Amino acid sequence: MLNLIDLMDKKYPTFNGVLLVDDDSILENQKQTNDVFSKKWVAYDKEDDGEQKKFREFQKRWYLDLYGFESEDALASFLKTKKVVLDAGCGLGYKANWFAELSPDTLVLGMDYSDAVFAASHKYKNVENLAFLKGDIANTHLIDGSVDYVSCDQVIHHTENVSDTYAELTRILDLDGELAVYVYAKKALPRELIDDYFRSATKNISDKAMLDFSAQLTELGKNLSELNIEVEVPDIPVLGIKGGRYDIQRFIYWNFLKCFWNEELGKATSNATNYDWYAPSNATRYSKAEFLQFAKENELETVYLHSEEAAHSGRFRK
Repeated sequence: MLNLIDLMDKKYPTFNGVLLVDDDSILENQKQTNDVFSKKWVAYDKEDDGEQKKFREFQKRWYLDLYGFESEDALASFLKTKKVVLDAGCGLGYKANWFAELSPDTLVLGMDYSDAVFAASHKYKNVENLAFLKGDIANTHLIDGSVDYVSCDQVIHHTENVSDTYAELTRILDLDGELAVYVYAKKALPRELIDDYFRSATKNISDKAMLDFSAQLTELGKNLSELNIEVEVPDIPVLGIKGGRYDIQRFIYWNFLKCFWNEELGKATSNATNYDWYAPSNATRYSKAEFLQFAKENELETVYLHSEEAAHSGRFRK
C-alpha cells in the first residue's frame, strides 16, 4: 500500500493523528464556512448514536444512487481497482471509513477544512488503510496524478471558488481516474433570493441564534407535514415555480423556505440539515448545464449523471 507522505508535495506536521496541511483560510467567507462546519459536526458527533447511525445508513444508500452504483457490492468492486481514494470534504469521516472497509487494500484519505477531521481521526484511528488531513480541498498539496478516485460529495459548493476547486480535484486525478461530485441545484426564484440573503447575513448572526433558527425551521417543517394538506399549483415561470399537486410542506420547502423535516432521521439530523443550508457563507447553487460545464472545462468525460430537485451529481473520468 502507498504511503501518504509520498503523495504530498512536502512534509507537514501531524496533530492528534491528523496531517496538518492547512489549518484555516485567510478568506472571510471560507473561514466563516469552516467555523460553521466545525461547530456543526463537533456538536452532531455528540448526538444520539442511534440517530447518527440512521443518518449514516441513509447517506450510504443515497450515495449509491447519486453516483450510479447498483449496490454496495458494486461500489466495493469499483474501489478495489483503486490504489488511492480521496474523500474531499470528509466531515466526520463516515464515508471515508466506509470506503476503507469496502476496499481494505486501498489507501483512503479523508480531507476536511473543519475541526470535524479530528473527531473523524479519533473515531477511526484503528482503521489501518485510512488517513486524515486537515486542509483546503481547493489546494490539497497532493502531487499531480496521485489519486485514482476523488469523492467530493455535498461539499464543493461550500468552497470559495468552485471552478478552482474542481480544477484542483482534476489535477490530482491519475490518468483514467474518476471524480464523483455533487452540487446544490438552483431552486425557484423566491428560494434563491432568500438563500442569497442568508449567504451575506449569516456572518452577523450569532451561533446561538443560528441554532435556534435551524430548530425553528425543523419545527415548522414538522408542523406543515403533519397537516397532510395538498395544494394544486399552476406553473409560474417568472418565479421558476413548477405547477403540479404539492404537499404544502414540500411546496414551501422547494419554492420559498427550506424547512427540512424527516421523521425517520429525527430531530437532531433535521436541525443539522437546516443549519447546514443556512449557516455557511459559501453555498452556491447551479443549473444542470452549469454543472456539466465544469467537467467540460476540465476535459472530463461523463461516466454517470444524476439530477433531481435538490442537486446534480455525477462521475467524470479524466
